[in-house]
Amino acid sequence: MKTFFALVHKDADSAYGVSFPDLPGCHSAADRIEDVLPNACEALELWFDGGEDVDPADISVVTRLVGDDLAAGAFLIAVPRVTSAGRVVRANISLDRGILDAIDHAASARKMTRSAFIAEASRNEIEGVH
Repeated sequence: MKTFFALVHKDADSAYGVSFPDLPGCHSAADRIEDVLPNACEALELWFDGGEDVDPADISVVTRLVGDDLAAGAFLIAVPRVTSAGRVVRANISLDRGILDAIDHAASARKMTRSAFIAEASRNEIEGVH
């Protein structure tokens, strides 16, 4: 998993704007602060779709690139890029019986396997989707 830094800014009467200083053309927006991270994760996924893989710039480089914006009230967030390795591996985990029962119930209600449910819930938690 790689972590990219995104600049978040908001003007009065506007949505939160998100841009990635080291990824030209990678932008996102959100009406609510709670949606900034999930939308930024989606923007990263779309930006990399079919393109070449690049490493994230160091925080010191990003800070230097957007110093004026930061001084004006914008802020940086760390955005994880979770990629699919294309292969499933078996993992042995231990869970409280009550949690496992709740997982199985929720997975069944969504017509998912336990593993698919846990994988999706984990990805949502990593990417800030709630």
